[in-house]
This record gives sequence, C-alpha cells and structure tokens, in this order.
Amino acid sequence: MFKFFAFIDRMKYIRRWSLMRSVREENIMEHSHQVAVIAHALALIKNKTFGGNVNVEKVVLMAQYHEVGEVITGDLPTPIKYFNPEIKAAYKDLENNACQKILAMLPEELKGEYAEYVLPDTECYEYKIVKYADRISAYLKCVEEIKSGNAEFKKAKRSIENELKGIKSPEVNYYLKEFAPAYELTLDELD
Repeated sequence: MFKFFAFIDRMKYIRRWSLMRSVREENIMEHSHQVAVIAHALALIKNKTFGGNVNVEKVVLMAQYHEVGEVITGDLPTPIKYFNPEIKAAYKDLENNACQKILAMLPEELKGEYAEYVLPDTECYEYKIVKYADRISAYLKCVEEIKSGNAEFKKAKRSIENELKGIKSPEVNYYLKEFAPAYELTLDELD
C-alpha cells in the first residue's frame, strides 16, 4: 500500500511541456491539481447553471488521478501522442498498463475504490468534463507563458483556444467567458 502513495507522490517530479521551453516548469502534481480545480468548477457550472446532474465528487477525483500513469510512462507531448492512430493506441495501452501496475500496489480491498478514478469509464460525462478541464489547463499554461514573455506558446494557445471554442459544451463556454480572461490580468488588475 505504501508503494501506491509513494508512486503518487512522484508526480511532483515528472515535468510537463518537455518539447517547449517554459518560463515556469510545471510538474504533473501541479497540473493534476489545476485540472481538478477547473473540473470542479465545470461540474458545478454544469449542475447549477445548466441544470445538469454530474457527480461532482467523481469528476474531482477522476481529475486528481488523470495523469497517474505518467509516473511510470513520463509525459509524452500531445503532438506525439496523437501523431497517428497507431501511436495513439499504443500510448493508451501503455498508459493503461502503467495504471494497472500502480493499482496493483494497493491492498485488494482498496483497488476497486481507486480503480474507478485511475481507470475511469471513458464514456461517462464526468470523464468528458475532466478532458475539457485538461484542455483548459493547457490553454491557461499557454496564457501564463505568453504573459511571461514566452512567444513559443502563441501557436499552441490559438490552436487550443479554437479547439475549446469548437466544443459544444455550455460549461466550457461559460468558463472561457467568465473565468479564463482573469488569467491574463496582473495581480494588481485582479484587485
């Protein structure tokens, strides 16, 4: 059991955005926390503003564990992960095997409790919200980098922004309209 938690703690050592120079390095643990916070907001927006019936707790826990497999696999940049169907399928299989290995470290009576979040049902709406939150997090990373003077993220920002605007999700549109613009402000402007 202790191995499981030691693996989870290693998320703070796995760096993200390995193909692009970043002004501020981000690790998987920080990223997972941000995705969980965004996913929580999206789930609440869906339920409170648009009359949804999303399981908020499930969304947050799925988001918290959505990158756990990368403790073993490392972070493979999105353009490589989705370069072609064969690479995408192979990487998904690798991620699945990594998650299975991590889950195997738990005592039998806890495996099922974690499995629902580490290996989620990819067809449920809660999973879609986590995927939306992950893309919003990537968009906000681009905003942060550009704001810090790193023009290397401009193309990625435009691409992700167009992708997010193309999602037919009222909660995503709401988040982009009501929350995302604040990330472009300075601390003094937030006051």
